[in-house]
Amino acid sequence: MTHNRRAFLTLAGGSAAALALFGCHGATAGAPEAFTYKLTDAQWKAKLSPAAYQTLRHESTEQPGSSPLNKEHRPGIFSCAGCALPLYSSKTKFDSGTGWPSFWAPLANAVRTRNDSTLGFSRTEVHCRQCGGHLGHVFDDGPKPTGKRYCMNGVAMTFQAGKA
Repeated sequence: MTHNRRAFLTLAGGSAAALALFGCHGATAGAPEAFTYKLTDAQWKAKLSPAAYQTLRHESTEQPGSSPLNKEHRPGIFSCAGCALPLYSSKTKFDSGTGWPSFWAPLANAVRTRNDSTLGFSRTEVHCRQCGGHLGHVFDDGPKPTGKRYCMNGVAMTFQAGKA
């Protein structure tokens, strides 16, 4: 009995390690999404900064506290750095204390979500509905009225001051 339990635990641990090492993407299974704004990989590399490219196209995460957008408090709109689609109004931005720009709601029809289990547990990834660029994740620990915290990578967005 002990031998079977040890064999099971060894197999389970090895499987989890293999998934982590060899990159099971973690997106929900099904048909791939179709995006209206499309570029080749070479075009994305030419268009974006290296950090924005890694974040938007390869789901990287910027260092907490590194984005100038954390300190952006003027009225305005936060848009996708990849395709310029407006994503968030400054009216929904709040200081989450996490080191990333956070919002309690996106603009209507701006983002899509999918399951992300790349770290071995389930999170909800947020991406631009127009180009598919990775923006960050959404959590259920935000303020009213939604209770959501859209924790975004600042490098994945631009800011235009003005009407929010």
